[in-house]
Amino acid sequence: MASLRSFCFADDDLKSMFVGTVMRKIKSRTWKKQRYFRLQEDCMTIWYKSKKAGNTHSTFSVGDVEAVREGHQSEVLLSIADEFPPDRCFTLVFRGRRGNLDLVAESAGEAQSWIKGIRKLIDNLENMGQREKLDQWICDWFKKADKNRDGQMNFKEVQDLLKMMNVDMNEHHALRLFTTADKSQSGTLEDDEFVLFYKMLTQREDVLRVFQEYSGDGQKLTLQDLKDFLREEQLREDGVQQYALKLIERYEPSDTARMLQVMTFDGFLMYLTSPEGSIFNPTMVELYQDMTQPLCHYFISSSHNTYLLEDQIRGHSSVEGYIRALKRGCRCVEVDCWDGPNEEPIVYHGHTFTSKIFFKDVVTVLGNYAFKASQYPVILSIENHCSVEQQKVMAQHLTQILGDKLLKTPLHGKFPIGLPSPEDLKGKILLKGKKIGGLEDSMNGVVDDSLMGEVSDEEETAEFNDDHHRNDSIRHRVKKSKQSLSKELSDCVVYCKSVHFSSFKHSQIHSKFYEISSFTESKARKHIREAGAEFVLHNARQLSRVYPSGLRTDSSNFNPQDMWNAGCQIVALNFQTAGVEMDLNDGLFCQNGHCGYVLKPAFMRNIDERFDPENPQNGGYKPLSLSIQVISGQQLPKVNIKEGSIIDPLVRVEIHGVPLDQAKQETRYIDNNGFNPVWYDTLQFTIHVPELALVRFVVEDYDKTSKNDFVGQFTLPFTCIQPGYRHIHLLSKDGTSIPPSSLFVHVRITKLT
Repeated sequence: MASLRSFCFADDDLKSMFVGTVMRKIKSRTWKKQRYFRLQEDCMTIWYKSKKAGNTHSTFSVGDVEAVREGHQSEVLLSIADEFPPDRCFTLVFRGRRGNLDLVAESAGEAQSWIKGIRKLIDNLENMGQREKLDQWICDWFKKADKNRDGQMNFKEVQDLLKMMNVDMNEHHALRLFTTADKSQSGTLEDDEFVLFYKMLTQREDVLRVFQEYSGDGQKLTLQDLKDFLREEQLREDGVQQYALKLIERYEPSDTARMLQVMTFDGFLMYLTSPEGSIFNPTMVELYQDMTQPLCHYFISSSHNTYLLEDQIRGHSSVEGYIRALKRGCRCVEVDCWDGPNEEPIVYHGHTFTSKIFFKDVVTVLGNYAFKASQYPVILSIENHCSVEQQKVMAQHLTQILGDKLLKTPLHGKFPIGLPSPEDLKGKILLKGKKIGGLEDSMNGVVDDSLMGEVSDEEETAEFNDDHHRNDSIRHRVKKSKQSLSKELSDCVVYCKSVHFSSFKHSQIHSKFYEISSFTESKARKHIREAGAEFVLHNARQLSRVYPSGLRTDSSNFNPQDMWNAGCQIVALNFQTAGVEMDLNDGLFCQNGHCGYVLKPAFMRNIDERFDPENPQNGGYKPLSLSIQVISGQQLPKVNIKEGSIIDPLVRVEIHGVPLDQAKQETRYIDNNGFNPVWYDTLQFTIHVPELALVRFVVEDYDKTSKNDFVGQFTLPFTCIQPGYRHIHLLSKDGTSIPPSSLFVHVRITKLT
C-alpha cells in the first residue's frame, strides 16, 4: 500500500484531489447542488458532502467506477449544455446498474484534475497484482474497524470488525488472536500488527491440507511435487514442467524460493486464487472460436427494449440503456420508433407512460459505442410504427450519422449465397426490419422506385396482442394491419429482413437465408415442444429472434436456455433486470473474448444432423459425470445490514441445459459463518449434452422461516470448466465482482461407461 500512497502524493492531479474541490452534482435541469468532494488518504475512497452545515456525507470507492466520460456525454449533462461548457463537465459511470454521477467543476482545470486523477487511480487498480490487492483489502478493513480514526485498533474495535466481516467468534478466541498479534503489547494493533491479525484470521486450513498432501516436508513444494499436483489434481497433460516453472515465477513471493525453483504455501495460495487457479479456463476467456461461419451459426448476445432502464409501463427511457448494453458486449439492440414532434422520430414503449428519447440520439450513441467492447457486428432491430415521412428521416439519420458503419449493400457488391460471418462483418451495423421485395430485387434494380411499399405489420405489437387475447382480463384488441414502408428505410435492410413465420415446412421450401422471424417466448416454447428438431434445423439455415411476452410489464425475463437449446440465435432479454436469466446470459457470453458471439455446437450447425433438445439421447450422445466437492467459502458478503447479523451460508449448484440435464443440488447450511465456512460436501450430476450446459453456483443465506437471501453467484459454460482444485470468484446480483468473496471447490469430470 505504501507504493500506492507514494504514487498518489507525488502526482499533481491526485494532490489537488486530496485538498478537495467544490463541484455541482447535477440530477436534472432543475436539480443542481454544490457538493464538496475530496480523495481520502487511502487513495481509494472519494468522500463528499453538502456545503451546508451538518455531518451527513457520502463515499464511494474508485473500484466501483467503470469509466470517466468528459464533456456533455450523458443525457443529464446534455440537457444543461447551454448553461455549462463541456470542458467543465464530466460523468462518473459506475459498474452494474448503479446510476451515473454527473458533475460540473468550477473551472476547466479542476475538471481535468479530477478526470485525469480518477483515470490514473482506475488504471492503477487494474494493474495491481494479487498481493497488492490483498494489501488493499486489509487496508480497507482496517479503515472500517478504526472507528475513532486514531490509526490504531483496540479490542472493542476488533470485535466490531469481526461482526462486519461475517465472523461469529467467541470472545476468548478473538482475544487470543488479538494478543498474539499485539507484538508491542500496547493493547492496540497498529499497521503491521493488524496485517498479522488479518492473516491469522484468514489462515486457509483447507488449502494447507492440499499443500501438505503433496509437499515432502510440509514447508514447500519442490518442482517435482508441483508437477505431481498439476498432473494428478489439475489434470494438466502437456508441458507440465514449463507450466510449473511459470507458476513459480509468477506467484511465488519469496526470491529465495524462486531461485531454488520451489513453491512455498504463500505462492501456492496465490496461484490457487489467481485466474489460472480459477474454475474458468483462462484460454477460453480470450477469443478462441472460429469467427468465419455464417451469422446463423452463432448465439448472439441480445437485448430487448434496450432503451428502458426500468419497467415497461412507467420506466425511464434513456440512451444510457444502449451504452450499458453495448459495453456489456450486447450485439443486438432494439428500438421502438414512433412519430415524434417536428418530424423527429422518437423511441419509447408505445401506448405506455415510459419517457421518450429521440431516434437520432440513439443512432449517435450506437455510432459512438457499438464497437467499444467488441469489433463484431451489431444488429439494430427496428420496431417501426412511424409514418412514411418520419421513416425517411430515420433512414437519413442512419445514413448520415453512421456513415460507412451502416451496411447498406451486400459485401463485395455481389449477390450472396448465404449469410456472411461475424469476421466478414467486423465494424458493421446491420438493420433488422421490414423490406420491400427481396435482396435479389434490390440488387437487380427491380424494386419499383415509387416512394413506398406495403408490408404486413407482424412484429411485436401483433404478438403483444396475441398475448393479450389469451388474458381474459384484458379486452383490448388491435387488428394486424398493413403498414406503409418508405423505400429509403427499406434500402437500409440487407441481411436481416423481418418476415412472418408460417411453419417450418413453409420456411424450408420458401425461406431465404437473409430472412429472420421473431417469436414471442410462448410461441417459441410451443414450437420446441412440438417440433424441436425442425426448429434446430430452421436455425441452422437462418436467424430467429425470441423476445419476452408483452405481459411482462415489470421487464422480467424468461429462461433463455430453453431457446438456446433449439439453436435460436437472438434471444432478447431485458438487460436492465438482474436475476438468474441475466446470470445465464452473462455466463454464456463471458467466454470467447466477451465478443457477444458464441459458436453453436457442431450438431446444431449441420443440416444433415437431427438434434432434438427434448430427446437428446436419440442422437447417441455419450453422457458425462460431473462431481463437485464444495470445500469452503471465503469472506462472503453480508446480506443483512442488521447489527450483529451473520449469515448461515449454503451453496446450490444448478445445471441449466437441455431438459434432461436440468438439475440442482445443495450443500448443508453452516451456522453463523460467512467468513470462512467449510462444507466438504460432494454434489454429483450427469450431463447428457455438455456443449449446451451452463453451471451456476449460488450462495444463499439460509432462513428457515422465509425465502433464503441471495449472497452471490457465478455462472459459466460447462465446456469452460477447469478440473481440479479451483476457486470461484463470486459476483453480485448485478453481475459485478465482489472481491475477495469466493468458493473453493474440487471438480472432476469423467465419462460414463
